[in-house]
Amino acid sequence: MNARRSPLLRFALPLVVLAAVIGAWQLGTSLAPSFFFPTATTIGETIVEDYFSGPPAYLFLGEAVFTQVVPSLGRLLAGWAIGSIIGVVLGFAIGLLPRLAGYVDPVLQFLRSMPPPVIIPLYLVLFGIGDGMKILFIATGVLWPILLNTIDGVRNVPPTQLDTTRIFRIGIADRLLRVVLPSAAPKIFAGLSIGMAIAIVIMVLSEMVAATNGIGFLILQGQRGFRLPEMWAGVVVLGVLGFLLNSVLLFIEHRVLTWHRRSKGLI
Repeated sequence: MNARRSPLLRFALPLVVLAAVIGAWQLGTSLAPSFFFPTATTIGETIVEDYFSGPPAYLFLGEAVFTQVVPSLGRLLAGWAIGSIIGVVLGFAIGLLPRLAGYVDPVLQFLRSMPPPVIIPLYLVLFGIGDGMKILFIATGVLWPILLNTIDGVRNVPPTQLDTTRIFRIGIADRLLRVVLPSAAPKIFAGLSIGMAIAIVIMVLSEMVAATNGIGFLILQGQRGFRLPEMWAGVVVLGVLGFLLNSVLLFIEHRVLTWHRRSKGLI
């Protein structure tokens, strides 16, 4: 049976792989017990107790969801949105204006080469330890892949399409919205996807420095207090959150770029 023609098989195969990984973890930690590596059942019980033991009125969501996961999700989405907007707008400006690109390229190359952990002390001094610092920190890390992908997408618009818009005297606004943006959209979505993965990493990093809540804070507190099941539960929840966010982004991308896949013969 061809997996491409069977949605059921495409859905089942990842579940089989996931079950195999969980089973291997359970078997390995049962045969060779370790304080640092609790069994899969222990981690699962901790997740249920901490995150899904609330009242029915709250859909059984536990206190940790509202005190740890929701604040992290809010910072993550806010930082990702800010970085995405700035990255796309600057990417269009730099991609469409070669002279501007020549002026700012050295500065961009210098800034993008700085690893995010290096600027944490600077951000702490400038913006304090509140949510604003964490959101700006996430936005800074998210900015670069989106900016560079947008620039690349705008620069690679087929010249024939641009020449056609000039011949028919299509206005600048229509040219951007109807020609440049659709042509650059695949690259932009690639940058948004990479930015989401980076946002999750930076979110956790920011919450491990001068924070009072969040998934990163919860993981760090579990490690410091030798509550290893809680630490591993936080890691699993973080992975599930990343998977769900990426799935939503992929769904939006598939809906928006249906025309692109058709033009490439992918559907």
